[in-house]
Amino acid sequence: MDWNIEDRRREIVSLLNEEGKVKVVELSKRFAISEVTIRGDLDALEKEGLLERVHGGAISNYKSYYNMNFSDRMETNQEEKRRIAIEAASMISDGDTVILGSGTTPLYVVRELKDKKNLILLTNSLSVVQEAGHCPGIKFVVLLGGNFNAEYQFTSGDDAISQLSKYKADKLILSSDGVSSAFGVTTYHHMEAELNRQMIARVNKTIVVADYTKIGRADFSHISEIGKIDCIISNHNANKEEIAAFEELGIEVRLV
Repeated sequence: MDWNIEDRRREIVSLLNEEGKVKVVELSKRFAISEVTIRGDLDALEKEGLLERVHGGAISNYKSYYNMNFSDRMETNQEEKRRIAIEAASMISDGDTVILGSGTTPLYVVRELKDKKNLILLTNSLSVVQEAGHCPGIKFVVLLGGNFNAEYQFTSGDDAISQLSKYKADKLILSSDGVSSAFGVTTYHHMEAELNRQMIARVNKTIVVADYTKIGRADFSHISEIGKIDCIISNHNANKEEIAAFEELGIEVRLV
């Protein structure tokens, strides 16, 4: 197989998440390229905060969140996500049309919408659709069709993007795996990144919901420059330097 640089680095991150460490020699053989090139890949991924370089290779510097199933993710940083969700819900007004991205924090947000009235939701998350059925104030929900990721309960791809292009919304509640002043908003799921970009383009206000562990991180697939985000909701113990950098860029920051 001929690997391009993006696919090769994505595979390195995947191997690292599975095994906890990778070795330059083994990666060189796996991809049939020089050790110098592999070292360059590892250096680049380290700058993005995806790993820590050690002699002869690299180790994971982040809890293997990606190996968890959806239920386990829901229980991780549960209280932090719930507080973020309450704040995000407070920014949604009766009658709004809202796009919700996939992930666990948007699901927490839906649970806080029970007292809202006349909402229209668009989402690529099956979990969000199922939860919305318990909210009488939601008039109807549009589930964006497309390629379905059963493990993480979201759709993506050209069909989802085409359907999304038919709509315009007031607000977007977007979850991410990394929010960085230098690298912007990023995600581990490269197949969802383009759909997330189109979501940002279809709304008047983009609200990123990210618990403190995501602040300052850069994950593999780029979604957006940080300057295109209107508001970031996180926790009080989030990286203070990053929070200050967001505010200097004119982004509204809410810490809960």
